[in-house]
Amino acid sequence: MQHTYSSHLSWTGNLGTGTSGYRSYARTWDISAAGKEIIHCSNDPLLGGDPGKMNPEDLLISSLSACHMLWYLHLASDAGITVLEYEDSPQATGEVLKSGAGRFISAILRPKITVVAGTNIDAATAIHHEIHKVCFIARSVNFPVTCEPEFILSEDVHSSE
Repeated sequence: MQHTYSSHLSWTGNLGTGTSGYRSYARTWDISAAGKEIIHCSNDPLLGGDPGKMNPEDLLISSLSACHMLWYLHLASDAGITVLEYEDSPQATGEVLKSGAGRFISAILRPKITVVAGTNIDAATAIHHEIHKVCFIARSVNFPVTCEPEFILSEDVHSSE
């Protein structure tokens, strides 16, 4: 079964003269999709972009982390592991060659996961090793992705009431 994903990208960096010169335009654009919020983006700040906006590299590591999280929650639920909170501060490492070509060479996910007291932490940890077999994004990248989870045990079972 195949899925189709679509997006719309619109360059917003014409400062009046288009690309008439290398410094005559901004490296900004908007990403939109029907019925979804617009994401205002810019180039990597190392390349003159706006540090206050998401760049392609931010979006890639965020997508990788989000896909991992969604699969973790799914597999944890299937395994009877109750996750109360999940946050991640992933980090990707890139390199730029002398030619200017760049690529990611690795990524580390560092999820901080709160589970109910009594959870089997070995079983909760093992789920992370299964995710790379199924995660759409992780299976699509050509660099190693490692995971260093931290678990917090909670006596308090939060409700959504």
